Amino acid sequence: MNLLARVSILFIMLAGAAAAWAQTNITIRGEVVDGAGKAVSLYHNTDMLTMVEEQMDKTVITDNNHFELNAYSNYPTLVTLQIENYSQSFFVEPGREYEVYVPAFDWDLDEKKNVFLDPEVLPLEFLNMPVDDLNALISNYEMVVAQYMTEHQNRFDARFHPKKRYFDSLVAEVNKRAPDTRNEYFNRYKRYQLASLKFSLRFDSRKHMVQEYIKNQPVLYYDDNYMTLFTTLFANSVSKGTKLLPAWQLGGWVQDLKVKVFLDSLGVDSLLRNEQVRELVALQALQEAYYQGNYYDPDRVIEMLRLVGQQSKFSEHKVLAERIANHLHQQACGAEVPSFTLPDVDKEMVCLDSMRGKWVYLSFVRSGDPNCIGELETMAHFKDSVYAQCKNVEFVTVCCDREPQKMYHLLRNTKKGKRYTWTWLHFDGNYQLLEHYGVAAYPHFVLINPEGQLQYAVTPAPGTGFLLKAPWLPKQEDEERHFFLNY
Repeated sequence: MNLLARVSILFIMLAGAAAAWAQTNITIRGEVVDGAGKAVSLYHNTDMLTMVEEQMDKTVITDNNHFELNAYSNYPTLVTLQIENYSQSFFVEPGREYEVYVPAFDWDLDEKKNVFLDPEVLPLEFLNMPVDDLNALISNYEMVVAQYMTEHQNRFDARFHPKKRYFDSLVAEVNKRAPDTRNEYFNRYKRYQLASLKFSLRFDSRKHMVQEYIKNQPVLYYDDNYMTLFTTLFANSVSKGTKLLPAWQLGGWVQDLKVKVFLDSLGVDSLLRNEQVRELVALQALQEAYYQGNYYDPDRVIEMLRLVGQQSKFSEHKVLAERIANHLHQQACGAEVPSFTLPDVDKEMVCLDSMRGKWVYLSFVRSGDPNCIGELETMAHFKDSVYAQCKNVEFVTVCCDREPQKMYHLLRNTKKGKRYTWTWLHFDGNYQLLEHYGVAAYPHFVLINPEGQLQYAVTPAPGTGFLLKAPWLPKQEDEERHFFLNY
């Protein structure tokens, strides 16, 4: 092997090692009491517009209750560590290692209360944390603000006409007890958080805030603090219409997909003369417009977003536009639903994709929940008639009890369970699946059409009479009923 070949191989090995190291510049090591075998995940938000969570790493806690997660970031990032239905958020910085500890915890708490609507925080403790750690700095700042607001709550109560000087006193207290440090991220955090608070308390106008914090300054897409202030300042400032641009006119341009007219028209606002800021505000406005059906067609809004991204000269906006469009599409009717493979009552694995070509009435239940049992009884009452009327309908129930034995006992050892003669599956600890399907309470229902797409944004429960007028039934038109009378 000649010298050139050896050098080439060495270069490739070094490049590969450097790439591998670059992908894991943040390490989190932890211990979870009684956590052996549980899945632990690390998430962060992809951006501050969609707030879509992206998984950075995932592992299973070892038999000795330890785990290690690795991630990569170019800048300080707010992450969420999640175990089952419980999570805690904190900041991580590039090149840092973190040690965390989760003490004894009641993991069955989610079967005693609804942790989706009333979340239970994962009791996370940091070990060997330096005093100048970003989390310690931010925690101290939050404590100072909360304490001051509590002690002087009358000064900030809208009923007593609060004055700006009260806010200035708060800023002085913050600067005294939580001064700037060498950590620039913390300094920006404090600056933008105070600005957002000032604006929300109406101690300053949008115009002045934009001129001070946005105008003639770089757009910090990567900084959550800057983007939080940005979205706060421009929330609903365009989508609901302005004095010069009523919502019906904006909706007309979206309907006709007039991208250039839509973007250029926003420039009549003196705060949006900057092209980059104007386009970012337009993306935020289009995302808001999707939920305002009085003036905007949701499908056209998604098309408009994709066109804005394609025509934009800002690389960040191309990514954002596509991400927002995909996020909205996933929530819409006709979106592809995530597939899954789960065990049935006999521990045989069943895949959702095997039911393609059928209407799948999917339900998520708990075996001991009275509301779930009531809806299951309704399904059992109508099941035979539904199957007789339409051959391509499948009832599928996912039991979300922590222990699969509860599902087995319900179906095999009770009189009620023997009437539930359709496909039953156990969620098998797949908490991510529950998040994907938006399960926030039990029972939860989803209707999937034969093409494997979401039929409704919200699917009615059987108790509403839905099974009597479901979309799989042939349409029956009453020819004798008309809107106008025949003469």
